[in-house]
Amino acid sequence: MEMQVQSDEQRVTMRGADMVIHTLKQLGVDTVFGYPGGAILPIYDALYQSGVRHVLTRHEQAAIHAAEGYARATGRTGTVLATSGPGATNLVTGIADAYMDSVPLVVITGQVASPLIGTDAFQEVDVIGITAPVTKYSFQARTAEELPRLLMEAYHIASTGRPGPVLIDIPKDIASTVCPYPAAVPVERHIELTVPEPDAEQLEQIRHLIAQSRRPLLYIGGGVVSGEASEELRQFAQATGIPVCSTLMGLGAFPPDHPLFLGMLGMHGTYAANMAVTHCDLLLAFGVRFDDRVTGKLERFSPQSTKVHIDIDPSEIGKIVSVDVSLVCDVKKALQELVVQPPVTPDCGEWRQQVREWAQEYPLSFTQEQDRGLKPQFVIDLLTRMTDSNAIVTTEVGQHQMWSAHFYRAKEPRTFITSGGLGTMGFGFPAAMGAQIGKPESTVVCVAGDASFQMNLQELQTIAEGNIPIKVFIINNRFLGMVRQWQEMFYENRLSESQISGPDFVKVAEAFGVKGLRAATLADAGRVMQEALAHPGPVVVDFMVEESENVFPMVPPGKANSELVLKGWEE
Repeated sequence: MEMQVQSDEQRVTMRGADMVIHTLKQLGVDTVFGYPGGAILPIYDALYQSGVRHVLTRHEQAAIHAAEGYARATGRTGTVLATSGPGATNLVTGIADAYMDSVPLVVITGQVASPLIGTDAFQEVDVIGITAPVTKYSFQARTAEELPRLLMEAYHIASTGRPGPVLIDIPKDIASTVCPYPAAVPVERHIELTVPEPDAEQLEQIRHLIAQSRRPLLYIGGGVVSGEASEELRQFAQATGIPVCSTLMGLGAFPPDHPLFLGMLGMHGTYAANMAVTHCDLLLAFGVRFDDRVTGKLERFSPQSTKVHIDIDPSEIGKIVSVDVSLVCDVKKALQELVVQPPVTPDCGEWRQQVREWAQEYPLSFTQEQDRGLKPQFVIDLLTRMTDSNAIVTTEVGQHQMWSAHFYRAKEPRTFITSGGLGTMGFGFPAAMGAQIGKPESTVVCVAGDASFQMNLQELQTIAEGNIPIKVFIINNRFLGMVRQWQEMFYENRLSESQISGPDFVKVAEAFGVKGLRAATLADAGRVMQEALAHPGPVVVDFMVEESENVFPMVPPGKANSELVLKGWEE
């Protein structure tokens, strides 16, 4: 429909549901993920033959995780449709996941008709109230005429400033109401999203601190990825010679083979990164939120350092750790300013030598013997070598997630996609679907635990039906691995409900029409992985790995980062 008409008499009229789809198309939305139901049927009717791609998942939770994968891989806002009641409540985990990890989503839910709201009608829930703590903003439509404006606001809010999920709840009668589509859509800003420019005085203060430092450290996080600041970070680190460590969410933002890169820090971080954060005299925290999995025992986190925090979200400044200098701005612009000026070069040659020695003293390592069972670390390392780190890797949550963080060496931002803040089992498989749809030219691999994979296993039908060519590599140790590790280490080996049986994943995959493979030996692993990666369609590979392998290094709960356990455990 052309929207060039000026007078009210000539203006195009349509249902509220048609306005939704028309506005999505105007906003450039090409793909939505969802599951239909009664209250959202008018919108699905408008979607019919609209040209907007709809991916029908087999569960609403999978739909929202797929939208997250799409958003994380592409940097564009993901879009989700679901009906009222259980359809909406099934989205809550994914909304919370996106909120914790700053993922831009617009979630459109159907609602019972306006006269029934508040009557406990069939499939009625207060989705606005339920999701208020885990959304950037929520709207409930009161009239059909306002739908285009609400949608435009929603996409603006979701993608501007610190990204996050926005929810629009649309009563069924509003979606069915016919009215004129507005010739011009006024956008009222319910949230002030102006991001301050980097303050020149504070930037000068940061330069002075860098110049005075002898043991500086860059601590980077997901804000560098979502802020598209990876190239500026690389230039800044290279110009100053400052070593770099990353959070789980920041992996891929800095080249893993760069001599300045120390790896991930925190609970399962490298020895070099954790020792560096403990002994540095200047901590440059860019796009991070000082998560408890990073800081360890808070009172002993980076005790010797002056702390600088640059983040787009003012609420993160001083929330966990008191800092000496803060700068609320776009981290990309701050780094551009720090690089454009002749960057100061601290006298930290001895410090670089020290962190190199730490890295050499206790590197991430494993031993894969020829005649023994498969090590999970070997499988991930093999994935890195076989793809030359040119895949998009999503993970589920647990031990395999940490091994992936250690041994999949992501070279580019948005190529390592994982649930960080919420730690959501069941995330990785549908996220891989969304990433593959958003990046159809890429090889997309989901590294899954056998327990996590069973949480959204029904999506095998989605990938089979749509021929979505993701590769699912199951690290199958027949346990809730991370739960077992904690029970061994901190609960006197009382393995309460952590051993989990699973189906024959090869037969299950084949039952859905997906190629299934299995590897249980060193010889099998290389052959099977090569076959899987070469296959043009979706594949599930069941890697039968050693059951007892644990993730190290590990900072035990309540301990400082310098007290990490490198191998084995003695309390």
